[in-house]
Amino acid sequence: MPYQTYQPKKTLRSFRDLEVYQRTMECSVLTVKNFSASLTKQKYPFLENMINCSMNIPLYIGESNSLRYKDFPLGVATLEKAMAGCNKMIIYFEQAKGLYGDKINGELAEDLIRRYEESRNKMFRLEKSWEKYHREYVKDSDTKKPPKNF
Repeated sequence: MPYQTYQPKKTLRSFRDLEVYQRTMECSVLTVKNFSASLTKQKYPFLENMINCSMNIPLYIGESNSLRYKDFPLGVATLEKAMAGCNKMIIYFEQAKGLYGDKINGELAEDLIRRYEESRNKMFRLEKSWEKYHREYVKDSDTKKPPKNF
């Protein structure tokens, strides 16, 4: 087994530092840049929904990061909307691949499906992390102080 060096987690200054935000924004850009023209040409009926969904995911991530401080359940619910958006994007790509086959970039579509799956799983772990923080430091705020840089 190769030796792995320890790297502490980066300090988060804003939602833009979250890996799930960065990855889903990248997927959104790739979707619009690489699939808009070909799916318009094929007259894909859900193209507008697909583009809106791809952009809504990073929007929900940014919104949920802010909401979790003021209204924790709403922040978590908004993050869950982002997770549902990842599932929708997977469905859109699978449908487009099924309908148009090699008329679209199937390799890139598969890559984006994988990226959305990974992002969804990371969002789930992020949600669990937020819940742990909320349970330990917010509910018992009289006895504990939050760790620095969280």
